[in-house]
Amino acid sequence: MDIAWMDHLELLLIGIMAGFSGSLVGLGGAFIIIPTLVFLYNFPPQLIIGTSMAVLFFNSISSSYTYSRQRKIDFKSGFGFAMAMIPGSVIGAFVAESFSSKAFYVIYGIILLCVAGFLLWKPDQPVKKFLSPTITRSLTDVNGITYTYSYHRGFALIASFFIGFISSLLGIGGGAFLVPIMVLLLGFPPHIATATSMFAIMLSAVIGTASHAALQNVMWLKVLFLAPGAFIGGQLGARTAAKLKGKTIMRILACLLIVIAFRLILKS
Repeated sequence: MDIAWMDHLELLLIGIMAGFSGSLVGLGGAFIIIPTLVFLYNFPPQLIIGTSMAVLFFNSISSSYTYSRQRKIDFKSGFGFAMAMIPGSVIGAFVAESFSSKAFYVIYGIILLCVAGFLLWKPDQPVKKFLSPTITRSLTDVNGITYTYSYHRGFALIASFFIGFISSLLGIGGGAFLVPIMVLLLGFPPHIATATSMFAIMLSAVIGTASHAALQNVMWLKVLFLAPGAFIGGQLGARTAAKLKGKTIMRILACLLIVIAFRLILKS
């Protein structure tokens, strides 16, 4: 097998690993794709960010399909979050043009550490009396389990806008921020938060990817091999997540973020 095909196979395997891990915790897989592209290839941050966003879009389609069959997606809430994320994602794509490599590694690493710390040291129950709920949702999954939760819609939409900006700026899809906010501040059950996050990412990633593509920051040949792997991995991750406890999902998310964060900061 020649070097080119070895490279393509490597990208396919990376995509599978990213799709599986990302779908499992609702991140979208960027925390695998971005560091891998950083460590294996000497590309500018803009190309890494744009390529990651494109792969995340395909991964989120796969995961959302599986989660929808499990009836764990709050479509109404997810659609609202995505509509707020979209304008932020467009702005983030253009701001990312000014990133230097060192700044990208450090900022990306620090943000992931903050999110991981938030997950590990905050209670796994919703923060009480953060804001008075303005909407109540009830969802019954395919196993007949009913989830009822309430949240403040205005805060959720404002947070989603900034998440859209940061996700497009860093190419991470937004799950690293949306899932903990949904669980700890909005009171979503972890499984519903993970599934709904992937659905919101899918919708917002369409515009985020288009914005990066317009700036010629997507390496489509690499997406061609990363995306099928991410699709396969997304299916496996979504099915595995259904068998894990909510607290376990949060801990897996936090540990993965810490490892990747330190690797990136040390590289800078």
